[in-house]
Amino acid sequence: MAGAPVNRLEQGTAPEEPSPYLNRELSWLDFDSRVVALAEDPSVPLLERVKFLAISAENLDHLFGVRVAGLKAQLAAGLGVRSIDGQTPAAQIHAIRARVEELALRQSELLRGVLLPELAQQGIELCDWQDLTASEREYFSGLFDSNIFPVLTPLSVDPAHPFPYISNLSFNLALVVRDPETETHRFARVKIPGLLPRFAALPDTTRFVPVEQIIIEHAQALFPGMEVLSCDPFRVTRDADLALEETEAEDLLQAIESGLRRRLRMNAVVRLDVSEQMSEEARNLLAAELELDDEDVYVVEGLLDLGALWQWYGLDRPELKHPPLLPQTPRRLARHGENDGQSLFRALRDGDMLVHHPYDSFDDTVEAFLTEAANDPHVLAIKHTLYRTSGPGNPIVRSLIRAAESGKQVVTLIELRARFDEEANIEWARALEQAGVHVVYGVVGLKAHAKVTLVVRQEPGGAIRRYCHVGTGNYNSQTARAYEDLGIFSNSEDLCADLTDLLNHLTGYSKQQSYRSLLVAPGNLRSELLAQIRQEMEEPNGRIILKANGLTDPEVIDTLYAASQAGVEIDLVIRGICCLRPGVPGLSEHIRVRSIVGRFLEHSRIYAFGREERGVRYFFGSGDLMTRNLDRRVEVVVPILDAELGQRVAEVLELNLKDTQLAWELSADGTWHRLREADGGLDVQQRLVERAAERSRSEA
Repeated sequence: MAGAPVNRLEQGTAPEEPSPYLNRELSWLDFDSRVVALAEDPSVPLLERVKFLAISAENLDHLFGVRVAGLKAQLAAGLGVRSIDGQTPAAQIHAIRARVEELALRQSELLRGVLLPELAQQGIELCDWQDLTASEREYFSGLFDSNIFPVLTPLSVDPAHPFPYISNLSFNLALVVRDPETETHRFARVKIPGLLPRFAALPDTTRFVPVEQIIIEHAQALFPGMEVLSCDPFRVTRDADLALEETEAEDLLQAIESGLRRRLRMNAVVRLDVSEQMSEEARNLLAAELELDDEDVYVVEGLLDLGALWQWYGLDRPELKHPPLLPQTPRRLARHGENDGQSLFRALRDGDMLVHHPYDSFDDTVEAFLTEAANDPHVLAIKHTLYRTSGPGNPIVRSLIRAAESGKQVVTLIELRARFDEEANIEWARALEQAGVHVVYGVVGLKAHAKVTLVVRQEPGGAIRRYCHVGTGNYNSQTARAYEDLGIFSNSEDLCADLTDLLNHLTGYSKQQSYRSLLVAPGNLRSELLAQIRQEMEEPNGRIILKANGLTDPEVIDTLYAASQAGVEIDLVIRGICCLRPGVPGLSEHIRVRSIVGRFLEHSRIYAFGREERGVRYFFGSGDLMTRNLDRRVEVVVPILDAELGQRVAEVLELNLKDTQLAWELSADGTWHRLREADGGLDVQQRLVERAAERSRSEA
């Protein structure tokens, strides 16, 4: 069929030709490199640079715990599955190592050569033990005796003591000690508990010493009568997957808890970070006991565990951070009496309302919606999905508990398998159940990633009316301050009916497949998005703009290639992983790809098809353009039918495409280039801060 997408891998691309696709894992490392670039940027406030360095280190932990672990599992199983660009698991692991070594060196040189000296100029000083005065050493020695030594447990390795289990991402010391009587060398491990701050401070100062240096200097106290020959820090990363057999699990909650216990004890080590000073004897013993090859061992120059730099970002030094953002409250709420507990319901009877976080207040909109629903005696039922939670004081969960305790029908779908949040979600699930909430533990075989709320209310006249919220971000007040996300509030009969059908499908046994307006994965989301792309291929002036966190799905990529070949102008704003190769003559010459990386994590997914003169079809929701989202997760994408709200979404896309301060552009050869203008230019995030304030003033 003319214009049909072509899968070049199936056609057998010649080995000497570059693949039409980019490697998923290396693209992720490209994103992390862009995060490091923010830490290197002198125009970014100093502690914000420290924060971005910490984020980049945590990103590497995630890469190894999830993606590298998956590649190693494929190797162990003897699977020859190739990546989208045709690489074997072994080739990818080799390529990842080369890139990680380069990135880790860049991180350590940035910290040691740039950030630490600049921090010292601001009175935030990281000291080595040998640089301390006698009185300062005396203070830390007292701290060791009183606060550190009591919580340390040395574990030796000898015929009577097997090699100890090393927990994931724990911070440890490897020691080699000698018995002066027998001249025997022994290995020992000391775990530095997470309850100890990574950097110990002198009283009433911001002068710090790495906690491992304090322990190293006093290691002899842990082995009286022995001679400590070496003492060096190390850290391991384990496979972070739960590896659940859901089809065999009668109770998903029990299966998750069992899987967590297995992960804590059994998941294989995939990376070993060691200090550059560590002796070869200790390094070889660690690698052998952890069953690691040489390529799994990373020698780190300088500090290990740069994710711990969040401790410094938490210092009360506002002059070294971005000015605090003042989120705006939509004025429609004030006009409808925001203090009587029914402002949102009244406001929505005037029409749909769009919110853009963090520029619009999460507290005064999303949290207020659940709070009003919980407190309003006219509300009969609340149905809600929960993917990632915040801390123990999560106001949304508290509202759900309060609603259930007051006799309302409350149903919450909690995704227990939200990676790294499983334990928190289990805790919340039990608290909700105890309050009388009907808790559904995800969907067997799928992750429930959709972000939706449905409220059923009996109006004063007796009629039953439904209100809803659909968003791109989690119901998490903490991330709402740092993540860019969109949400829509509505009482549209069609939209609320769709959400009713969807939630009944997720909590019951229905086989709902068709919806009035919603795009739902794994139902119609893939087919509808592909249909929208193909519709633009039939137009003489086709136009597509897609904003997402990741683009990895081969069918979507091939269809975009076909659209480009048909002359459709395509702009992609992909924050993280992008496997599409733009600008290739005859394949993707009409496709441009950029990434926005800045103060806020670009998290919204927006899809636009068409041109203004003939109408643009806007959609946004929880689903990325990745196979997992389209086929293996429950996702919800909603069309924006209101013209005024469509203009708001259009403005977001337009500013993303005009940015010349935060944007990076992807070239046909797979490299990313920053588009920063030396004499200023448009910063999309700063402009959206200003637009939110302008909109609030004009509405007032």
